[in-house]
Amino acid sequence: MRQPWRVAIVGGGITGLAAAVRLADRAPAGTEVTVYEQSGVLGGKLRTGELAGGPVEFGAESFLMRDPAGGESAVVTLARRLGLAGDIVHPSVGQAALAVDGELRPVPGGTLVGVPGDLAKAAAVAEPAADADRDAGRPLLAPGADVSVGALVRARFGDAVVDRLVDPMLGGVYAGRADDLSLATTMPALARAARVEHTLLGAVRAAQAAAPRAPGEPVFGTLAGGLSRLVEAAATAGGATIRRTAAVRELTPTATGWRLTVGPTRDPERVDADAVLLAVPARPAARLLAGLDGPAGLGAGVAATVGALDYASVALVTLALPRPELPALSGFLVPATEGLLIKASTFFTTKWGHLARPDGLALVRASVGRYGEEASLQVTDDDLVEAVHRELSKVLGTPLPAPVASHVQRWGGALPQYTPGHLDRVAAVRAALRGAHPTLALAGAGYDGVGIPVCVRSGETAAEEIITALGGSA
Repeated sequence: MRQPWRVAIVGGGITGLAAAVRLADRAPAGTEVTVYEQSGVLGGKLRTGELAGGPVEFGAESFLMRDPAGGESAVVTLARRLGLAGDIVHPSVGQAALAVDGELRPVPGGTLVGVPGDLAKAAAVAEPAADADRDAGRPLLAPGADVSVGALVRARFGDAVVDRLVDPMLGGVYAGRADDLSLATTMPALARAARVEHTLLGAVRAAQAAAPRAPGEPVFGTLAGGLSRLVEAAATAGGATIRRTAAVRELTPTATGWRLTVGPTRDPERVDADAVLLAVPARPAARLLAGLDGPAGLGAGVAATVGALDYASVALVTLALPRPELPALSGFLVPATEGLLIKASTFFTTKWGHLARPDGLALVRASVGRYGEEASLQVTDDDLVEAVHRELSKVLGTPLPAPVASHVQRWGGALPQYTPGHLDRVAAVRAALRGAHPTLALAGAGYDGVGIPVCVRSGETAAEEIITALGGSA
C-alpha cells in the first residue's frame, strides 16, 4: 500500500469528524484525510445558534455521560481529548413530566426508556395490565431474536404503559412509534436481558443493574457555549482538509482504491483515495453504494438493504418568552393519544442553569413531527410558532406571554426508524463490504443508533477498521 495513505470521509457531521480525529491519532504520520461535506456547515444535527441575544441549540441538545456498560461515554472521552472536558455542564433541573389527561404528571422513576422497573410507580401515569407478565419457563426472547418495543411491552404490561409511557419516550428520541421500532436497536440493554430473563419486569431490573449509576451522578451533559464547540474542536484536531459544499456523487472502485466524483454534474472533479468512510444517512450512502462491483451484484444488494431504512422529519420551534410562568421541570413529553402537534418540550433556561438569564427571558423549545405525520410540518414557520405557543399555553394551563423572538429549525429526514432486524441487516451489509471492499466503511446514526456518543463511537470504530485494512496503525 502506498504511503502516505489518502482517506476520504464523506460527511462532516460529528461521526465523520470523530473518525478524522481517530485517524489523526492512530494512522501513520503523513496520512492525508479529506472530509467532504455537501452542505456549507459542519456538525450535522449539532448546531448552536443564537436567539434573543443568547446561545441555544437548534439541533441535538445534550449527550449521555455514561456508555451502556457504565463507563465514560465516547463523547465525554472525545471532549477530554479535545480539551473540553472541563466545560461539560449538567442539568440543574432533572425532573420531566408527561402531558396526560390534560395535565402534567411527573415521569415515574425507575423506568428504562419508559419501560417500568417499578410497576407501582408507573401506575401514577399508566396502570399496568394485571398478571400479564408471567414466567412461562423460558426467556422472553430467543437468542438473536428481535421484536418491536411495542409488541413486547403491550404483551407484558398492557396498552396503557406503551401509549402513555414508552411511546412518548421513544417519540421524544426517535420521533417514531413503539410498535414499529426495534427493541435490539433502541434498547440494546433490555434486549440482552430479555434473552435471559423470563419476565419483562425482571429484564428491566437486570438491564438497570448491569449499568449501575451512583446516586447523584449526572445522566446528561452538554457544553457551556454550545455543542458547536465540539464540532469546531474536532474539525481542528482532526487536521483533515475540509471541503464544504462538496457533494460526492459517485464512488467507484479502482485497482488501487477508490475514485470519488465530486461537485456539479457539468464540472465534476475526480479524486482518488486509498480508503473511504461513508458517514452520511442511509439514502445518500445507498446511492454511492449502488455502483459497486462484486460477486452477485454486491453493489445493488447492499444499496437496497441500506436504502430501505426510513427516516422521520421533525421541526424544532424555540420561543423566547418574557418572564413566563413555568413549572420547575426540565420539560415534558406528549403521548400521541393526547392529539397535540407538539410531542416534547424543553424549558432550556430552567433545565440548564448556565443558560438562565438575569432579565427573566425564558427559552422554551418544542419538537414537532412524528413518523408518518409529515403533513403536520407542511405549514409556514409562522403557523408552527403560533401552534406551538397555543399548545404550550394549553398544556401549562396558563396563557404564555407573546414571544419576543422565535426560531424554527426544520430537520428533514433526520431520525432513522429502526424496524426489527435492523442490526442483523447492518451486520450483513458490513460483512459483505468487508469481504469485497475492506477499505470502505459505513458509520453513523443510520447504522448504529442515535445519540452523540453512539455516533462518535461509530466514527471511531470505522476509522479503526480502515486503519487495519490499510495495514496497521502508527
